[in-house]
Amino acid sequence: MKMTKDEITETLRNNVKVVTFTKADGTERVMKCTLMPEHLPEQVAVPEPGVEHAVRKQNDNVCSVWDIEKEGWRSFRVDSVKMVE
Repeated sequence: MKMTKDEITETLRNNVKVVTFTKADGTERVMKCTLMPEHLPEQVAVPEPGVEHAVRKQNDNVCSVWDIEKEGWRSFRVDSVKMVE
């Protein structure tokens, strides 16, 4: 059974998981990732006076996660997920 974005997000907030999915180019990707706060980088944002900052629109079809091995933010389409282990 396919997981929803909310289910994947909730699982990754509490665990480090291996997610297998199909990339946009058709190749398979296996990624060790998480959303656990202790694994995420510190977010340091200093707003510049007089500059408006764009807020990204939330995409319900895409999960943004922290790739443990590449130490960077990555994303995948929910409907491309084959497995979460």
